[in-house]
Amino acid sequence: MGTIGDRNRLPTLFEVLSRRTLPPVDLFSFYIYMRDQQRSVDYLDFWLDVAQHISLCRHYVRELRRSVLVSTPDLDKGSKRSSGAPDLGDDGYEMKSDDQRLSAFLRSEGTSESPARRSMGDTLETPGTGRPSFMSSSALDPNTDSTSPGHTVTRNDLRASAEKILYTFLLRGAEREIVLPEVILQSIANAIEVEARDDPAIFDEAKDYVFQAMERDAFPGFLRAKALGNLVPPSATIRLIVGLLAMFGGFWAAFALIFLDIKPKSTRLWLILPFSIGIYCLMAHQYSLDPIMGLIGISEYTLMSFTRVKEPYVRRLLSKRSLWILALTVLMVTALTCLYVFVPGKRL
Repeated sequence: MGTIGDRNRLPTLFEVLSRRTLPPVDLFSFYIYMRDQQRSVDYLDFWLDVAQHISLCRHYVRELRRSVLVSTPDLDKGSKRSSGAPDLGDDGYEMKSDDQRLSAFLRSEGTSESPARRSMGDTLETPGTGRPSFMSSSALDPNTDSTSPGHTVTRNDLRASAEKILYTFLLRGAEREIVLPEVILQSIANAIEVEARDDPAIFDEAKDYVFQAMERDAFPGFLRAKALGNLVPPSATIRLIVGLLAMFGGFWAAFALIFLDIKPKSTRLWLILPFSIGIYCLMAHQYSLDPIMGLIGISEYTLMSFTRVKEPYVRRLLSKRSLWILALTVLMVTALTCLYVFVPGKRL
């Protein structure tokens, strides 16, 4: 799997979701695209919330293992797995086999109240806020170190996180309901409400289904919009209107100069201006790519809001396409200008 800036190809959806890409094909740009153009940002939010739930479960297991080591100081530090907790890395997007081991451990750990878990405490809410402790202001602060002893995650927090996903996205009539097969919805609801499970495996089918749907229906359009273009639809529409008006003005002036037989003929060279503006804007609309913006390395993510193109392969791709569009624009402007400059005048 390529690292940031170390690929000679377009990124995959997984690389975008795991924050391994740079603008304009980063996660923020994909979120804006899903919100403004696909109108299906709830699916992306569901996937990200499930990923956050997995990260929360990993955090819980790390703290559980740490508490076991603290409560048993004679335990050999080299035997980290003696606590029964899987040895998990810090990456929130581990391989699927690690997620399965994590879920298996949480299911087995949930069947008994371990001394280590009791030593961690079972406070469900942050005092005076009514919020789960993992949603406290310190947890939401990006400067907070999630591995610090003061940032404790309890098993009740895991359950609250799982229930939040269920009640927000999956139940019929939910605030941000997403469409999933009924069998998947029933399986998740039964696992959380009947079996009292909160391990990440309960969301596996739904997460895979949503990922495949985004990969099939949304991601190709995102790459076309951001890796092959640099304009959002409203901006492209503005260029279409400006281009049509400029071309109308150019043709009107050209026929006026011909049928009024205005001398000298070199006056007709001013037709270069409206034709250049018109064809440039029409080409930018056709390809959703402004060539000048492409050459200087900026891309539009909302109307009149811009970001630098930092993904190297995308930068090269946009530069090549921009040069091609500029060459085509110059060719068409030259042809039209020559046509109307050299046509004999005839005064009506």
